[in-house]
Amino acid sequence: MPKFLFTAKNIESGEAVSGEAVAKDDRTLAGDLRSRGLLLTSVKELQEKSKTTVRFLDRFISVPLKEKMLFTRNLSVMISSGLVISRAIQSLGFQTKNATLKKILTEVYDDVQSGKSLSESLAKYPSVFGELFTSMVYVGEVSGNLEMVLGILALQLEKENDLKGKVRGALMYPSVILVAMLIIGFIMLTYILPSITGVFKDMGATLPPMTLFVIALSDFLRNNTILCLGLIIALVVGVKLAAATPSGKRVLHFLTVRSPVIGGIVVKVNCARFARIYSSLLKSGVSVVDGLSIVSRTITNVYYKDAFTEAIEAIQKGKNLSAVIAAHESIFPILVSQIIEVGEETGKTELVLERLAEFYEAEVTQITANLSSIIEPVLMLFIGGAVGFFAVAMLTPMYSVLQDIK
Repeated sequence: MPKFLFTAKNIESGEAVSGEAVAKDDRTLAGDLRSRGLLLTSVKELQEKSKTTVRFLDRFISVPLKEKMLFTRNLSVMISSGLVISRAIQSLGFQTKNATLKKILTEVYDDVQSGKSLSESLAKYPSVFGELFTSMVYVGEVSGNLEMVLGILALQLEKENDLKGKVRGALMYPSVILVAMLIIGFIMLTYILPSITGVFKDMGATLPPMTLFVIALSDFLRNNTILCLGLIIALVVGVKLAAATPSGKRVLHFLTVRSPVIGGIVVKVNCARFARIYSSLLKSGVSVVDGLSIVSRTITNVYYKDAFTEAIEAIQKGKNLSAVIAAHESIFPILVSQIIEVGEETGKTELVLERLAEFYEAEVTQITANLSSIIEPVLMLFIGGAVGFFAVAMLTPMYSVLQDIK
């Protein structure tokens, strides 16, 4: 049976409802909706999307998020101004300075000119235009509100870009400090300390255990430099490969969610992304179940994926999303389920989710702004402890040698 995209009004409350449904025809759909207390206001039959062939190398093409954001915003403005899609794509292809995006838009223009839909053309590049992007464009095409959907999608990309930038910026400072400290420590142990410890060996001084440990570590690194570098590379590659496995992802995501400082950021970032993406999908006319299905494939954390998969099954059985979210209090703060419950009761789920996204985005901004001031003293203590250890290890035998000379 055909599938329809519909909008309707609740007969009692006057609340607007949109979604997708399968029915024999539009009259049957109207009768089904009326039996549920809904009055059909508009309906459009959805055409089955043809299977898109994706070339192997196109799966690995990448375009910066900022470029996609600008493309989406400009395309929305051009279409709302009355420009046809193919002409707008061609114009944006000429304007962009990114060679990869220019090539993609040239091929998309050719596909649209040959009769393919925009969503079908974009779906050929899943690494650039993911399922969220193509699904929203598809809904915009079949509902006739493509410019509005593109505007929503552009806002979604802008918020995601801001969120990622803030998290990366907060983690950049401690990462640079730790890497620099490791490099300096390696240089000291392999090039500087051997000249100092050689004096102790020549004088035959009795060395404390701390100094003997530093000397042994220095000798090992100096004599096995290639082996140590190989072990570090193997460790990094091994961790990445392990993290790519299902069990490895679960362990890694569990640690990130449960860790003291990072865990709070991870939870708030995922809640903000869920609220923003789901709100955007509902505004675009995607049904509840399809929206949650797209969200579950967009969110990367496996525990959130499990929660959304469970939510889909529960909603299909007649349960509310807020009840399912409330059962996962370890990854969803109680505020999330309460806000969603308010949205379900008032029929304004997409609106309250947008407010929830703004709240958590502001929270992430505040946390990331304070993160450097939290991490800085911890790093200073760690660096100071390491410097103090090596200083004591080197100065103690020197002091003993000077005492023997006197």
